[in-house]
Amino acid sequence: MTQHAVPEAPPDAPCPLPGPPATAAADVRPGRRQACWHTLVCLTLLLGAAYLGRRHWPLVESGALRLAVARQGWLLAGAVAALGTWPAAALAQQGAVARRLPGPRLLAAQFAASAANHLLPAGLGAGAVNLRFLMRCGLPVGRSAGALAVKATAGAAVRLVLIAALAPLCPGLLRLPPVSPAALAAVTGLAVLLAALLAGPLRPRCRRALAAVLTDIRAVHARPARAAALWGGSLGFAALHALVLVAMAQAVGLSLPPLQVALLYLAASGAAALLPTPGGFGSLDAALALALTMSGAPGATAASAVLGYRLLTVWLPLLPGLVVLGVLVRRRAV
Repeated sequence: MTQHAVPEAPPDAPCPLPGPPATAAADVRPGRRQACWHTLVCLTLLLGAAYLGRRHWPLVESGALRLAVARQGWLLAGAVAALGTWPAAALAQQGAVARRLPGPRLLAAQFAASAANHLLPAGLGAGAVNLRFLMRCGLPVGRSAGALAVKATAGAAVRLVLIAALAPLCPGLLRLPPVSPAALAAVTGLAVLLAALLAGPLRPRCRRALAAVLTDIRAVHARPARAAALWGGSLGFAALHALVLVAMAQAVGLSLPPLQVALLYLAASGAAALLPTPGGFGSLDAALALALTMSGAPGATAASAVLGYRLLTVWLPLLPGLVVLGVLVRRRAV
């Protein structure tokens, strides 16, 4: 019997729509357990946030009162910038993949990924959602993981370039906070341990992973449209997040110039990534507040700006994002 080869879809072909599998009935019970698990994690996160808010209630109350009388125009500008972060993330993700992805589902996946990112540390939530989405679109697991690595690499490179470009315009702004000898010794020991692992048993795997990422980067840059989407989306994502904080700072009357606020955001968000917490809770808030106050901003005003930034980028989209995530899981789009 003659066997006919199945033709491979061209790179620009849209990914197939997810259809119900033959064993859909068998997946109902695991799906319900997964939904219950997501609900439990979400409730735990909300209870933790309520505890932290109760513990630091005077500072939260002061910041909320300042936001209540803030300049409405700047609040609206911050909200518009926050809305633009998800299309920018979708553009960057499309740029990291040679195959054309479905726009509406891609945008919904980024919105859901931002909510899932607040449930797991170190970006694991967003990575899991995007990985599942790309695999549902027909990409092999290796290609899907490579696309996420390409996107993350471009995002980190863009942030470093922005910091290098803004630092000369704000001389003397970036200063290292005082570090205790114990903290310095702990960081040094962790760095030595990580270097030993990378140079020892993990070296072959790291070399293979790095080679795969470099191969994917070269493949993306062989297509100018994809490269433009990757770098443009990464730049827009970082710039829009910085613009949200700038708008909040202007709304509450923070005395720092916008360029300085943007530079402080880029530096503080990079430093907070070294302490991976779900959604940057605690680490990013503390880093932003510390950076603003060390640059001369009053503590209450800095807290108001950070609270407004987190309100627009985390708390208001959190529940809708989890709803979208549940819909995508139910439709087997992620």
